This record gives sequence, structure tokens and C-alpha cells, in this order.
Amino acid sequence: MKKIRVLQQLAEAGVVAVLRADSPEEVTEMARRAIKGGIKAIEITMTVPFALRAIEQLSKEYSSSVSPDADNFAIIGVGTVLDPETARAAILAGSEFVVAPAFNADTIKLCNRYAIPVMPGTMTIHEIQSSLELGADIVKLFPGNLYSPSIISAIKGPLPQANIMPTGGVSLDNLKDWIKAGAIAVGIGSDLTKDAVKTGDFSLIEKKASAYMEAYRSAKGL
Repeated sequence: MKKIRVLQQLAEAGVVAVLRADSPEEVTEMARRAIKGGIKAIEITMTVPFALRAIEQLSKEYSSSVSPDADNFAIIGVGTVLDPETARAAILAGSEFVVAPAFNADTIKLCNRYAIPVMPGTMTIHEIQSSLELGADIVKLFPGNLYSPSIISAIKGPLPQANIMPTGGVSLDNLKDWIKAGAIAVGIGSDLTKDAVKTGDFSLIEKKASAYMEAYRSAKGL
């Protein structure tokens, strides 16, 4: 039942913050700022040195089992997972969902074994169909900037059951187009954090997160 709850929460969150940094301390602070700004789904990428430390710390601070309106509500997941070994380590550290940049059958099987939502990276109909056959509930369209939002309707022609999350190239300017096209959620990467990293002012992440959530609510008519 937890897997179903987390999937529902991811769909309701709508925006996933994909966070990369030079240290676990830096990415943890990025996550806190994004959550404070209203983004409740956090993906800590495994490119962060000692990323599992950040996942463990954030999992202690935030919970997906409390009310979504609570200050300590957030869904903490892991990204840039290349293999099942990494997925298992992240799950043990507290990750509630797993995101990969590419299709890896063994990673999907591992996550299903432990009832953890997994979002494999896909670029083709074949990869999306293969992911669905292995039990992936959401597929990540990556890199999203290679496509226009109209790709979702093209995919949903033969695969209407596919839940698609574009990541890479999603911005405040086109978020509405992706949501209107049928994306179940969107992944936001460097655009969320680049100004903060450049200036050292992490409050900018909170402001940008708030702008993204406002754009998402507008796109959904909420």
C-alpha cells in the first residue's frame, strides 16, 4: 500500500526537484529550500558525493506519511541510478522512489521486489513499452529538451496507459505546455538551483520553487 500512496503523492506533487551539488550538505540545504518553496518531491542524484548521507538525513527530517499540509511533509527519492545495487543502497538509506537516466531491466525488477516506485529513463516507444511490461508505473522522458510537449500525445496514441514525466529542458515558460499535453509530473533540474549556486544565495531556490508550483497550479487549474 505504501507504493500506491507514494505514487499518488508524486502525481499530486506534480513537480519533482532534481538536485545536484558538490556535497551532501549543499544538496540537503537545496532540498530544504525547495520544500519550503512548495516542491514536495525531491530527487537527490547519485552524482552528488556521498549522496546517501543526504538521502538519509532528509528522510529523517521529512516524511510522506504525515499530512501533505504539514511542514515536514516531503517525498525523498534518488536519481541517476544506473544499476540495481545503487537502487538497493538508496532504498536502505530511506529513498521512497528511484529514478534512472536510462532503461535498466534489473533496476526495475529490484524496485518492484521491494515495492518502491521506479521511473526509468526512456526515449523510445520500445523503451516505454518494455518499462511498462516490467511494472514501471511512471516513465521518465529524458532528455525532455529533445522533444516538444506534443510527443506525449504521440506516445499515448499506442500507449494510453503510460504515465510520462518529462525531465530536462522543462522551464517556467513551457511547464504549462507539458502539463496540458498530459504529463503526470515534470522534473526540474538546474533551472531551479543555478542562480543560487552562482550567487551563493540559497533563498533563490525557495523563490524559484514557489514560482514553479504557482505555474503548475495554474496549468492544472487549481
